[in-house]
Amino acid sequence: MVHDITRRRFFRSALNGAAVTLALPLLDMALNDSGTAFAATGTPIPVRFGTWHWGCGMNPERWTPEATGANWSITPELQPLAAFQKDMSVATGYAALLDGRANEPHISAVWALRTGHAPRTKEDIQDPSFDALIAKAIGGGVRFRTLDMAAAGGKTDTYSTTGAGSFATPELSPLALYTRVFGPGFVDPNSATFTPDPKVMLRRSVLSSFQDERTALMSQTSIADRAKLDEYFTSVRELEQQLSLELEKPAPAEFCEVPKGAPKLTESSTEIGQVIANHKLFTDVLVMALKCHQTKVFNMVFSPSNSTLRKAGSADTHHVLTHQEPVDEKTGYQVDATWFSGQSVEALAYFVSRMKDAKEGAGSLLDNMLIYAHSDTSYAKEHALDELPVLFIGRAGGRLRPGVHVRQPGAAVTKTGLTAMHAMGVRAGSFGSQSLDVSSPISELLI
Repeated sequence: MVHDITRRRFFRSALNGAAVTLALPLLDMALNDSGTAFAATGTPIPVRFGTWHWGCGMNPERWTPEATGANWSITPELQPLAAFQKDMSVATGYAALLDGRANEPHISAVWALRTGHAPRTKEDIQDPSFDALIAKAIGGGVRFRTLDMAAAGGKTDTYSTTGAGSFATPELSPLALYTRVFGPGFVDPNSATFTPDPKVMLRRSVLSSFQDERTALMSQTSIADRAKLDEYFTSVRELEQQLSLELEKPAPAEFCEVPKGAPKLTESSTEIGQVIANHKLFTDVLVMALKCHQTKVFNMVFSPSNSTLRKAGSADTHHVLTHQEPVDEKTGYQVDATWFSGQSVEALAYFVSRMKDAKEGAGSLLDNMLIYAHSDTSYAKEHALDELPVLFIGRAGGRLRPGVHVRQPGAAVTKTGLTAMHAMGVRAGSFGSQSLDVSSPISELLI
């Protein structure tokens, strides 16, 4: 159970007509499972959330553990994550249920998973993804509500949407991410001095001046246009809030390590070696951004759903191989396509290792976050909608139970998204529509 209680919770009553306030002691329910939810300064360590996506799935028979519960064993395709078995839980058997609609390859399953609705085209997506719902709930008080990255450099490589046809815009290079976070506008939270930037003051004043025009415009438009305008003005308000934060001295971030220099400018490429290199640089910048409290929510796309990854000198992408490569009679699977899946999981292992190596309080950054890792299909050769691979990595500040394998064959995959929301304190009563509509999370994963 997640308790909405902090160190600053009080009892309030009255005595002889006078208000009386009684501060509660620091209770275990306010701490994570190691009792380290507060830094040495007494300020709470924030809990973060992020998604990590790779395209074209895996081989279910080589991915799915035999045993459920805590006594499961690492399988061949989970082997790169063996060092983190006690830090993650595996969810298997979950499916994208389409209620008789056609399976639109690389669209139906991934968006059913992320939004709870299976669209025919990307243009049909009108509902927010669960990561955006989490960001709306916990993403305040920092400069960036979310940070989005695409390691393979695709401008449309995103599975995050706030609804009404509005999608996240990913950073395509580690240098661009670094410049956005640690360039102009960044203030060292542990600096003894602070001077507001007059240019930021001016930008905020300009944005505020549009309030009357906004009200008038909203009253003159159709319901459909009001939804689009509301989405737009929401982004404007978020920018205004970001500028407001830049006009205030940031709260100290005890574990912040300001980077000493920018990463090198690298090429955006679908060649697997370059994608891995860019992903590592993205990861390193993101770790610093999280430790310096610049964001609490992120989305990393290692490869898009129609995985464009390829080997150097080859035009055959991972996606093409999943359809054209024959199954090897000796091994029982597509050797080259499976190699790309393995490289993807190895990249995820690097991502997790950097989060675990980043010390925070008596634990690590990984202890204070949930990484929800998933793909858009299971067996890509058939665009399979069942057995979708989902991993819950981290402890979410003590709210999530790691180290278990939960299995529910045929259950709606939206149960995993609802579970992530509940782990992050978002009390959604349900998630999804029709057969994807679920009202209960995976109880085995929540503390």
